[in-house]
Amino acid sequence: MKKLIIGVMGPGENATPSDLETARELGKLIAQQGWVLLTGGRNSGVMDAASIGAKSANGLTIGILPSSDTSNVSDAVDIAIITDMGNARNNINVLSSDVVIACGMGAGTASEIALAIKANKPVILLNCEEKSREFFGNLGGDGGVAIAPTPQAAIQQAKQAIALIRQLSD
Repeated sequence: MKKLIIGVMGPGENATPSDLETARELGKLIAQQGWVLLTGGRNSGVMDAASIGAKSANGLTIGILPSSDTSNVSDAVDIAIITDMGNARNNINVLSSDVVIACGMGAGTASEIALAIKANKPVILLNCEEKSREFFGNLGGDGGVAIAPTPQAAIQQAKQAIALIRQLSD
């Protein structure tokens, strides 16, 4: 059976301390489920924190990099995918993920959430402000976007989304 890939998207340089703490815990919990973590792969913000968290639980991490410059790859990324596609790599992040969890918000994260909604991927918002939750909730329609108050709740919602995906594919 294919390993499940959970994409964690969030701000890089503009991540808040809360975003980083939440992403680290989320990455650890993803690894503890035996799932693969996919991020933007750089050594900043949510990408780095989630990867560090996953590695702390011996998880497998994939980083989808925006450029051919490998000097800023997170030390916690096991498999670095070099795209040299800039922000267009956001579509790869989304389409390669079984579930997308947004941890915090930035322009790139908003792009990834919108692409995930368009691709009918399960989206979970974690650590996002009310305005973002409302906007993406409306954009996603009925049940398209879930809201998680904690990393643990995000994992439970991901499990529910995965169960539904499996049920629909049977």
